[in-house]
Amino acid sequence: MKYVGAHVSSSGGVFNSPVRASEIGATAFALFTKNQRQWKAKPLDVETVDKFHENMEKFGFKPHQVLPHDSYLINLGNPEKEKREKSLNAFVDEVERCKTLGLDRLNFHPGSHLKKISEEESLNLIAENMNRTLEQTNSVSLIIENTAGQGSNLGYKFEHLAYLIDKVEDKSRVGVCIDTCHLFSSGYDIRTKESYEKTMSEFEKVVGFQYLQGMHINDSKAKLGSKVDRHHSLGKGEIGLDAFKFIMNDSRIDEIPLVLETIDPSIWAEEIATLFKFQRV
Repeated sequence: MKYVGAHVSSSGGVFNSPVRASEIGATAFALFTKNQRQWKAKPLDVETVDKFHENMEKFGFKPHQVLPHDSYLINLGNPEKEKREKSLNAFVDEVERCKTLGLDRLNFHPGSHLKKISEEESLNLIAENMNRTLEQTNSVSLIIENTAGQGSNLGYKFEHLAYLIDKVEDKSRVGVCIDTCHLFSSGYDIRTKESYEKTMSEFEKVVGFQYLQGMHINDSKAKLGSKVDRHHSLGKGEIGLDAFKFIMNDSRIDEIPLVLETIDPSIWAEEIATLFKFQRV
């Protein structure tokens, strides 16, 4: 079964996210459990948590249909120790917030070397902080998102994702989220059946579909291999619609949240309906 939705707003309280997802015909959704551009947030109170659980049940969402995203400020691979520790503490807090809400995964961008250390050194720092986070928490899996490779961001190659997974001690609590815009911008073509199968075969060989725990479904304003992160509405960018037809009919991509981060929320309901129509009966 395919679960399709969008990254909906948590404005007014995280308990509003399931409501907003339901309003656009979603069977999956993503959310921020706190302001993504602030380091700290007040703890989730009992009333907020109870309302979230009530709305999850009311609108038929289970934890495996939800893909929370951490703060954009966090950089587990930061070369500067003080800033890296600040990121680690914020990351642990994000994991704990997911646990409090009864959610089972947290999506995150791996980190950036900031052109001060090598890619491998920064990847090692990221892996170290993933392990430290797993030691301090339980029940929530860490879901590494591939990146477009913009600036000094790591995670733009399948090999980066595999490297981090290999370094993580508890592999039962690590996974991957593929963002289609990032995938394309970093040089992996998915526009034709042949190129899609080639890319997914490489993913299987290097990473493994057993680690795929979510996807971000986005077209790209930027061209193949540009390493520019610019999302677009489905079918309006450089990727085109065929790739999303392939995804919706790929049985290897079942039972995980497929989440729109496309640029026009006013057509999310239409895009979700379109994706479901792509499925063969």
